[in-house]
Amino acid sequence: MSMKLFSNILAFMPLCIFFLISGRVHAQQGLDDNVSRQGMSSLNISGKDNDHFSNLFVQTNNPTGDPGMSTLNPKAIPFVKDYLDDNYERLQHMKGWGDPYFKLIEKILIRYNLPPELKYLAVIESDLKSAALSWAGARGPWQLMPETGRDLGLKVTLGHDERIDFYKSTHAAAKYLRDLYGELGDWLLVIAAYNGGQARVESAIRKSGSRDFWKLQYSLPPESRNHVKKFIATHYIMEGQGGITTTGAGEKNKIVETADSTLIAGTVTRQISGKYRSSIVAKSLGMDIAIFDLLNPRFNMLVTIQEYTLRLPAEKMEIFNSNRLQILNESVQFILNGQADEAENFKQDIRILDLKKAGGNTRL
Repeated sequence: MSMKLFSNILAFMPLCIFFLISGRVHAQQGLDDNVSRQGMSSLNISGKDNDHFSNLFVQTNNPTGDPGMSTLNPKAIPFVKDYLDDNYERLQHMKGWGDPYFKLIEKILIRYNLPPELKYLAVIESDLKSAALSWAGARGPWQLMPETGRDLGLKVTLGHDERIDFYKSTHAAAKYLRDLYGELGDWLLVIAAYNGGQARVESAIRKSGSRDFWKLQYSLPPESRNHVKKFIATHYIMEGQGGITTTGAGEKNKIVETADSTLIAGTVTRQISGKYRSSIVAKSLGMDIAIFDLLNPRFNMLVTIQEYTLRLPAEKMEIFNSNRLQILNESVQFILNGQADEAENFKQDIRILDLKKAGGNTRL
């Protein structure tokens, strides 16, 4: 048995064990209302933002009271299993060649105060392919229709179509997603509306009398409800894998299920929000960045889009409180300096990727 095959078997083992234990293999629709929450611990995912994907992840308690473990919504499990079977290898490969694309998308989404996990929408829309074209005329990595692209500020003519420009179309898609969330207030409904239109989602809400995707899904067109399930499954495969490591903001952050008691002892918390960066905060406080990250999982992503519970040793919190505005200003300057070269850095990353492809090292 090759090492690659053995590794793949190990990767699937926790999920397989869960399904053997649960012993509940049902048809897709029946499982939507009947899958039990019991036995979900084998599918734990750390560090997920329940405010952003409350219907996708179910919050559980942990002894520390910190941002806790999250489990995959029981109603999503059968779809994740089927999607794992069909797409695991492809998506694992995409984690490598898609890295510069994901980094660019994350930066732009954060700029619009959107959760970076929405980058996986471009995966199910186009497999990150700028040349993707649908039968209906949707084009580019975000599969925008011509009129939608124009409404979002893109130039769409016979001679020049900015929907295929990865940088510009991502900005356009971010605006669209932001507007949809402003109207619908639920990310799963946003994914459905991105596929089938806001009017269809609002019609499904009226017909079902609910704003819960799992209750209204069969009032949606099949393509739209399956689009949501593909997003859920892709999100899980790319970030969850049943483990405690996730990828956020272009980095792999270590998330602890239960923080070590010696690490938590002597710490205090306060609520903050703003464009802080973990590296700047840690440097300003004289802290090891690894310790800061353990105390403050997914800091860079969450602090920019909502109030975040900052946890620090008591003496470090005093320093932070005294220098908060200076630290924030330095963080903002750090971000702005990085954004100035954002598009050019992306182009350079893609040029390097193209060279690798030409040498036969990478295949899209």
